[in-house]
Amino acid sequence: MDNVCHTLMGAAIGKAGLARRSSLGMGTLMIASNLSDLDVGVFLTPTLAMSFRRGWTHGVLAQAVLPPLLALVMQAWDRRVVQRRANAPPPARLGSLLLLSYVGVLMHVLTDYLNSYGVRLLMPFSQQWFYGDALFIVDPWLYLLLGGGVWLSVRRARKGWAGVDQPARLGLVLSIVYMLAMFGSNLMARETVRTGLVRAGQAADTRFMVTPVLINPFKRDVVIDVGGRYEKGTVWFEPTPHFRPGGFGIDKGLDDADVRAALASPRAQAFMQWSRFPFAVVDHGKSPPEVWFNDYRYANTGLGGWSATYVPVEGHR
Repeated sequence: MDNVCHTLMGAAIGKAGLARRSSLGMGTLMIASNLSDLDVGVFLTPTLAMSFRRGWTHGVLAQAVLPPLLALVMQAWDRRVVQRRANAPPPARLGSLLLLSYVGVLMHVLTDYLNSYGVRLLMPFSQQWFYGDALFIVDPWLYLLLGGGVWLSVRRARKGWAGVDQPARLGLVLSIVYMLAMFGSNLMARETVRTGLVRAGQAADTRFMVTPVLINPFKRDVVIDVGGRYEKGTVWFEPTPHFRPGGFGIDKGLDDADVRAALASPRAQAFMQWSRFPFAVVDHGKSPPEVWFNDYRYANTGLGGWSATYVPVEGHR
């Protein structure tokens, strides 16, 4: 998920009452909810960005190590800064800070898993990607449920009303119900697509992806690997899922001689390690040809875009 959603998740958990377990509880939850995205800095180095992202800082080792480190940092901040202030709150409790840190980090990894970008849960022991394909990476419904709960809890607290935790708790419960519903409906959609592909003459093990779209929870996009090209389709819930082939697609282009040459570069290898549905576009009108790699999850054309990587062929400047 995006960092706005991660932050709202941490804030909602805190406002639901968990932050009261210790001084600096809310700050710990909100930092922990974003801590795994320390790896976002690799986007400054295009060769490493996609191969490193959602790996080391999201895997099982980081899930075990990052929370204790954060808890110790927060306790040190409390002792050296907060407790020296006038009218300081009670000292932070390390055990509670550790619990809050684990909650934030694990919720971050879980919600990242639930979208089509995926996460390498077993890093550094395995490079395997895991994809939940249940939530769009920017989900306005989670903004509404989590953010609304936090806002109402803050408003109640400011007005001195009772039950300040209740709105945030309700927002969390509804968010969990929504995520479970999206995950379950995606499993239904996948079965519908699988059945439709077999009826259309495709092999039972044809690789495909079913992923949510922005705003509309009753629609899914479908990407199908049919050998030398990808095809797209749509699943609509009416109210049960119905699969509709899109009638368009794109050639993978990975057998082109210039593409094969470009695939030997470190940047292309890093891209292929990240990409789920890679394809290449070669502009033969340029001398030497220009080779772009892209991923059909996020682009219909290969030239440019955040998911594209430019790889010069031999002699290209």
